[in-house]
Amino acid sequence: MLTASVSAFELDTSVDDEIRKNYNPSKIEEDKLPDLPSGINTPTKTNSASIKPQQQSSNSSIVPNTNIDTEFSKVPRRIKTQTSTADDSYTQIKIKRGTKFKVKSQTKVSDWNSAGAGMTFVSVSPVTKRYVSFPTGTVFKGVIEESHQPTYGGNGGLLKLKANFIKVSGNTYNIDAKIVNANNKHIYFNNIKGKRGYVKGISRQINKGDRFYKKTRNASTKLAGNPIGVIISPIPTIAGIVGYGANLIISPVTAIWSKGEHITLPAGTSYTLKLR
Repeated sequence: MLTASVSAFELDTSVDDEIRKNYNPSKIEEDKLPDLPSGINTPTKTNSASIKPQQQSSNSSIVPNTNIDTEFSKVPRRIKTQTSTADDSYTQIKIKRGTKFKVKSQTKVSDWNSAGAGMTFVSVSPVTKRYVSFPTGTVFKGVIEESHQPTYGGNGGLLKLKANFIKVSGNTYNIDAKIVNANNKHIYFNNIKGKRGYVKGISRQINKGDRFYKKTRNASTKLAGNPIGVIISPIPTIAGIVGYGANLIISPVTAIWSKGEHITLPAGTSYTLKLR
């Protein structure tokens, strides 16, 4: 036989009795109510205004607001860029090192130009490689890497040129190409030099001794026509030989103070560019 256990709860209504003694609960809400008796905790007032929620029927469907600001959706997203890696190198079109381009310059340059001055080349023949071709008229941009005028020691002027840009289909790309031929003359170490003057300096010094020797020979000839002068006629010739020999010996030394020639390459000069 099962018996049901019953629990009884006794409510403490002493607080309610105290409240009824001090004010009439039938008064309207607008009337000022008396203070509650001491010992009863009341919630503290806050300055924040209470927000009354909008009453909504539980049976009504929620209709979304159609006036949504779509301006943010119109802002283009930033394109994420990344640097080239070894993984995508096979997708790039590469031109083999050593590829040559025959071009003509559109800029006059000389050793009077300072380093950093720019110049322009235009190709005179097409170059075809795998996946890409460069037609006649392809534009190259170049720069003077180094320049100096003739110096002592018989050195001529110097120009060191390179091509650093190429324009293909309206786009400009970086390249590194040196000059290996200028006016059908092979260029070594990418240095275009003016004619050296050291050998000419030696020659000029020897020519001075030669002219001196010829003068002394003429003097000896004149003295030989005189019966008295014939005795001393060999002396000028001997002096001329000594002077000629002295100039021959010192000519390599004096040529150090000679200078070479300036170098000037007019517009229309033919070059050959070679990719490094």
